[in-house]
Amino acid sequence: MSTSDALLALLEPAPAHGYTLKQDYDRWFAHKRPLAFGQVYATLTRLEKKGFVALADVEAGHGPDRRLYEITPDGVTALDAWVSTPQEPDLFATSTLYARLTVALLSGRDATQVLAGQREAHLTRMRELQKVRRDASGADLLAVTYELAHLDADLRWIEESGARLDQTRQALAAASGRADR
Repeated sequence: MSTSDALLALLEPAPAHGYTLKQDYDRWFAHKRPLAFGQVYATLTRLEKKGFVALADVEAGHGPDRRLYEITPDGVTALDAWVSTPQEPDLFATSTLYARLTVALLSGRDATQVLAGQREAHLTRMRELQKVRRDASGADLLAVTYELAHLDADLRWIEESGARLDQTRQALAAASGRADR
């Protein structure tokens, strides 16, 4: 999800100041990494140049002026297109697990240990999320169950990969011209 799409979505119900948008973004979308204020204002500037948001009001006060932004009809159209367009499934997950395992296999490192360590990290995170899920509702419940489903899929991949490490190691070695490993 891009910051631009998120800010457009947050502006759709009502105009808002950058500070409010940052707080709302962090509440709904930044479970692990809060959005920097600079990124909020840089994104709003880009959206304004594209015609997706407009300055609704400027309030003078102590310190910098407070700017109130609102979504434009073109911004609503862009948001509609983003929401209704299915996400392209990636060939490989954005996780580096695949890359780390491949490097371990190609370099002769202990790939079993890589998988075991990642398995334990996934299980630890799943236990944490199970506790959170008990009291979660609304968007928080959606986020928790989404992460749990992805962790579960990763665990299945870890188990399947572990079961065929020797075969995979041989195939990678042959493909890289290092059949002696």
